[in-house]
Amino acid sequence: MQREFDFAVFIGRFQPFHSGHLQVVRAGLEKADRLILLIGSSWQARNPRNPWSHQEREQMVRASLSAEDNERLLCLPLMDVPYNDEAWVRNVQNTVSGTVTAHYTTPHRPARIALIGHKKDQTGFYLNLFPHWSSIGVDNYRDISATPVRERFFSTQPEPLIASMKEAEVLPAEVADWLREFAAEDDGYRQICEEIAFVNKYRSAWEAAPYAPTFVTVDAVVIQSGHVLLVERRASPGKGLWALPGGFVDPHERLKDACLRELREETRLKIPAPVLKGSIRRQEVYDDPYRSARGRTITHAFYIELEPNASLPKVKGGDDARQARWVPLGEIDPRNLFEDHYFIIQDLLGAA
Repeated sequence: MQREFDFAVFIGRFQPFHSGHLQVVRAGLEKADRLILLIGSSWQARNPRNPWSHQEREQMVRASLSAEDNERLLCLPLMDVPYNDEAWVRNVQNTVSGTVTAHYTTPHRPARIALIGHKKDQTGFYLNLFPHWSSIGVDNYRDISATPVRERFFSTQPEPLIASMKEAEVLPAEVADWLREFAAEDDGYRQICEEIAFVNKYRSAWEAAPYAPTFVTVDAVVIQSGHVLLVERRASPGKGLWALPGGFVDPHERLKDACLRELREETRLKIPAPVLKGSIRRQEVYDDPYRSARGRTITHAFYIELEPNASLPKVKGGDDARQARWVPLGEIDPRNLFEDHYFIIQDLLGAA
């Protein structure tokens, strides 16, 4: 069968994969010989906005398709780069290019590639970022959105909700069954439910405010001899995850002073304040609107570069930190880091 394109590319988070996504996948498979599905927000710690790993989301997708369609589907993880749009575009280009090279065998003709997604939809903004590829616009099927599906799944009794969404064809039947099993057997479900309960209680304290609050925090990115100083979070949100030392700014406190205070409280780092201040190389603001489940939170990160030394300063967890330790830069795992702290480290190191 002669199709219009050799490859169609569909980029999404699929948290979870719903019937609207399935319509786009089917349209892509109809238009192209192969569909490259780039699963965004991959390699992140499980959290209320990204509760499922890219492997789990691939399972949902493949369960919804026939064996024949699965043979033409190529699923690949795609990491977010929230503070460098150009790097994200480059990652997409490189991933698609490598995949096409590995799977395209027609000689003497460049591969015909098209991006596919929902047109007239804010989630389809990326359709304009790759002008060297063709574009396939698909109507948003019944205006289904993953966000309310996800929020209701973790906030109510899952069984009746899943049944109603399956009956209403909001979810493919196979995804509904997958979610039912996840809720019954996976510890990740209970983890997210506990996190959401904490966040809802946290937000309820601000319900009477005339405007939604914006929180200001600070984070310390302390580097020495190829290591970064991290702390393990003692409590929700992100209990058990590793994070940059930091916290909220007190009402009468300067940003730099707040950063050094949080650094001392959480790591017991015994380097004099004048030395730490003199070691600050950069200060950047990180303001991704979705960076924190607690609400709009803008953080000021201070890049502190200490003089190389054969022995790293002793640290010990304190205050909100269960423990503190120096982690080799090459061993940082984004799946174990809180919120956007991995991306902050990469950005300040110039590695994004």
